[in-house]
Amino acid sequence: MSNTTTQERGLQSIKLFNKWSFEDVKIEDPGLVNVISLHPIAYPKTGGRLAKEPFGKAKINIVERFINRMFVAGHKGKKHKLTSGINTGKTLTNIDNIIEAFEIIEKRTKKNPIQVLVKAIENAAPVEEAITYQKGGIVAREPVIVSPQRRVDLAIRNLVVGAYMKRHANKKTAGQVLAEEILLAYENNPESFAISEKNRREKEAEGAR
Repeated sequence: MSNTTTQERGLQSIKLFNKWSFEDVKIEDPGLVNVISLHPIAYPKTGGRLAKEPFGKAKINIVERFINRMFVAGHKGKKHKLTSGINTGKTLTNIDNIIEAFEIIEKRTKKNPIQVLVKAIENAAPVEEAITYQKGGIVAREPVIVSPQRRVDLAIRNLVVGAYMKRHANKKTAGQVLAEEILLAYENNPESFAISEKNRREKEAEGAR
């Protein structure tokens, strides 16, 4: 029993970048508890150890998953108007950006930025979406419940894409636009690209009923 207690205390003492603790971070959405990892980690880089494991990304710390997505932000829609090629680079660059964003979030909210990020992901994770399929000679649409893993993936992708789009539109630093997008999603503000995308998907699903 004492060994377990010592191990737990050791994990609790681990802080992200030696600054922010995972100890009091809570996941309020019960559907996402098993797919958002808050396992304490000091430096979010595991070198793809879980990449080949089925559902392995659910075990990767949520901050690391967010940073990994920053390498390939993706595109808004299918037209690929904006390229995400400039995002490729060193891990240190993206880590510096996330540290800057977290420092801004902490200064503005006086809260643990890890908790703010988790809440932003919860708010931006769509519950329903519409799928398209062929039925006989017609194309039909039907609403479906989004799986927990896909909910998190969509939320992270849209948070990063939203920040990336704002980076093109003004002279703010990458850390500043990341902080802005995360804070808007944390507040459930429709000015957040991630929140507007969630609302759009759920509205399409409602219309497909």
